[in-house]
Amino acid sequence: MLDSFDRRIRYLRVSVTDRCNLRCEYCSPELSCSRERAEPLSLEDLARIVRAAVDLGVDKVRVTGGEPLLREGILGFVRDLASMRGLATLGLTTNGILLAPVAASLADAGLKSVNVSLDSVDPAEYRRATGGGELRLALHGIEAALAASMAVKLNVVVAAGDPAAEARAEAVEAYAREAGAAVQRIRRYDASIPKVEDPSFDRPPPCGSCDRIRLLADGTLLSCLHSSAAVAVDLERIEASVLECVAMKPRRGAAAAMASLREIGG
Repeated sequence: MLDSFDRRIRYLRVSVTDRCNLRCEYCSPELSCSRERAEPLSLEDLARIVRAAVDLGVDKVRVTGGEPLLREGILGFVRDLASMRGLATLGLTTNGILLAPVAASLADAGLKSVNVSLDSVDPAEYRRATGGGELRLALHGIEAALAASMAVKLNVVVAAGDPAAEARAEAVEAYAREAGAAVQRIRRYDASIPKVEDPSFDRPPPCGSCDRIRLLADGTLLSCLHSSAAVAVDLERIEASVLECVAMKPRRGAAAAMASLREIGG
């Protein structure tokens, strides 16, 4: 499945909820949103959309939120996706707070990897940055995922040019080395302004190699994080909706006014 710039689209990020149990400083402030909030689709309908995307060539799916572990039925959803023929990579991004009690069950359902958002290993700083989160719960989640033999990657958001943020990232990297997890640095960004490409960070990826689209919990497909181009999935013509979204992908990210970062899972 190619977009109009001959990029192969093989990666679908699926938000199963826009609810979250944290209020992280870079995520919760809402973008001005031009669309009304809608009820989430059933997990069965979200799985149908994923199935259609896989049939069209998507082979990598990441389940996101909000916080995906808040969605009732998430274990069955992961199991349904893991069983899809043609899907090679299935991951989930979480803040880790709710992960410890369900890590083994997620692994049994077929989940192979989790990304855990972790911007500090200092309890007081973590509490401040997340609006009251308890660091120990996130660390327990990371440890449980590793014990369940899942690959764990820590997402650390860093404001470019901020020495304090750099120091926090280095502390997270030291923790990851000791724990046996990987780390990726994400440049702090604002989707409402044109994208900045910075090769000193792991994410966001450069536009020229972008291979992804996004599915929101309400059934809206987004062609680009930094674009307002969107398609409301027609459940009677799912494949056509996916292809329409792919055709909308811009050459490079500009500015979005469609959804909050919390809705699209970053």
